[in-house]
Amino acid sequence: MDFVSTRLISGDITRLVGFYEKVTGVRAVWGNEDFAELRTAHGTLAIGSTRTVSLFAPGSARPADNHTAIIEFLVDDVDALYESLRGVVEDFVNVPTTMPWGNRALLLRDPDGNLVNFFTPVTPEAIEKFNR
Repeated sequence: MDFVSTRLISGDITRLVGFYEKVTGVRAVWGNEDFAELRTAHGTLAIGSTRTVSLFAPGSARPADNHTAIIEFLVDDVDALYESLRGVVEDFVNVPTTMPWGNRALLLRDPDGNLVNFFTPVTPEAIEKFNR
């Protein structure tokens, strides 16, 4: 089994896809007006409109209602990214902070309120863990 993607459901897919394109620098690939993917070397962030929910089961997902998941991106320099995002992101949860597990992390919210963590490993153990 391979983990391939995380999907967000949004009431404003164009806004949310545009946000992720800006903060990641990854251009979305649109399947149609209701579905887009931001593909990286190690995973995909898929974004679907609320119209796609009924294809699975009506009411099975609600946009802008995530209270448990954090979407994470490994970046080369989280401090530099923070500086570049200051005029783009409206809701920073924290500034770059070194975590006890060895990552320097920047936590923010996307326009739908989802938590997004950009991080850079800084301790030898964390660097080794993410050395790909």
